[in-house]
This record gives sequence, C-alpha cells and structure tokens, in this order.
Amino acid sequence: MAKGKKDNAEDDYSAKLDLCLTDAIVKTGGGVLLGALTSVLFFKRRRWPMIAGMGMGVGLAYANCEYELNPKKNAS
Repeated sequence: MAKGKKDNAEDDYSAKLDLCLTDAIVKTGGGVLLGALTSVLFFKRRRWPMIAGMGMGVGLAYANCEYELNPKKNAS
C-alpha cells in the first residue's frame, strides 16, 4: 500500500512539473511575441523589447512553478 502512495505522489509531482514546463513555454513564447510586436511597432526593430518580454515570461513562469511546487512555504 505504501508503494501505491509513493507512485501517486510521484505522479502528482510529475504532473506539476509538466504543468510548469508548459507554463514556461507558453509565457516565454508570449513574452517574445509581445516583445517582437512592440519592437516592430514602436522601437524600430530593436532587440531589447523581445529580450525583456522573454525575461518577464520566464520570471512569471518561475514564480508560478515555485508556488505550485511549494504552496505552504509561500503562504503568508
């Protein structure tokens, strides 16, 4: 019975990591896309808005993943 609980806990952890990876891909891609759009429309095709958007996407994904994996630790 203990083995079943361990497998279930591992499956939950694996599902959370999959969610984190998917979230990171979506948020990073969205940040790059919005940065590219901003760059084309307002900044004469500079590279820094895309890099800033990518950084924001990675940061948001990291924060969400950290909260998802450690919910009690982050509660105030």
